Amino acid sequence: MSLYELAILGSPTGKERAVLAATIGEMIADFGLSVGTEVLLHDGQSVRKRDPRNAFAAVYFGGDKELDVDIANELKTASLPIIPTVDHLGDFGAAIPPSLQFANGLRRRSDDPALTELSAAALECVGLLRAQRRVFVSYRRTESRAAALQLHDVLNSRGFDVFLDTHDIRPGEPFQDVLWHRLVDSDVIVMLDTPSYFASRWTRQEIGRARAKEIQVIRVIWPEHTPSRLMDMAETVYLDPEELLGPDGPIVDATVDSIVLRVERLRSMSIAARYMSITGKLRADVEKIGAAVEAVGAHRAIAVRLLNERLIWAYPIVGIPSAETLNDVATKAKKAEQGEIPVLVYDHIGIRDSWIAHLAWLDEQIKAVKTIRVSEAGWALAGMDD
Repeated sequence: MSLYELAILGSPTGKERAVLAATIGEMIADFGLSVGTEVLLHDGQSVRKRDPRNAFAAVYFGGDKELDVDIANELKTASLPIIPTVDHLGDFGAAIPPSLQFANGLRRRSDDPALTELSAAALECVGLLRAQRRVFVSYRRTESRAAALQLHDVLNSRGFDVFLDTHDIRPGEPFQDVLWHRLVDSDVIVMLDTPSYFASRWTRQEIGRARAKEIQVIRVIWPEHTPSRLMDMAETVYLDPEELLGPDGPIVDATVDSIVLRVERLRSMSIAARYMSITGKLRADVEKIGAAVEAVGAHRAIAVRLLNERLIWAYPIVGIPSAETLNDVATKAKKAEQGEIPVLVYDHIGIRDSWIAHLAWLDEQIKAVKTIRVSEAGWALAGMDD
């Protein structure tokens, strides 16, 4: 049964269509999904047969000819997301039909032949990847400060929300509480692996806790440095001496660009791993209390049948819940015509106590959705059996 549908419209070449489909296929495989079953890919003809109950988004390739404009306008009228895209030399004003220029477009990069950025944007639109794009830079200030600042700026320019301790913790705030809070809300850790990286207990804790939360790590290894075998499973970039322009950076632009693309690809792997972890814990607790998982729906919703036959739709989420997250879950449940109040399931470990108190207040004030910690899922679900 399909849960997600994507359309490739406009003027893609045959190669571009095939590459986009292949990259999307690789990314959704991280979630245990596949093209043709849970995820359908349409062209301008088959898109009219889409299931309106499924999460949907379209990609529109601009070109010399304005193709598929009518169907794109129908999707626009239905308030469905459309991503206009042109190549790295393309002119949006000339290549994208005027009626589609309302949407923010994506310029495809010449150094991204796999169309990784475009694939990720499409999966964000259907909700498989979360809209928040968060990266944490882990480094020793004494050895890689210039490179860390460079990565912060470049990643920010590519649409990521980047945490760097010197930029993102305000004076007077509890340093470690804020750091762990931001760590657990990150999709990828960029680790600048310098000679004394593991000499600091703080950087050791950052990497250890990232791995405990199943956050993907990309390790950038300084020239002539023998890295620790503790991180052998991490995605790795080895810097040659000519790629580092100073002892602490910056790194040459081409290498930084390649690191950013790897971060983009690692996001789906990281989010999928964390989602699967929360889902696995939820399923185990459901079984413990004698309830049953009946189905998996769009937006990663899980149908749980309690002992009294009541059906609960649970939405596991990665990262830190907010009022916006609650509203998003409530909206998705309403669109799916689920009668029961949806339940948002999250991992509370690492979240600041002040934010936990905020979530408790939201739970009291917002009745359209309920939140539960995955570590207490069985207890909480059993309490709903009334």
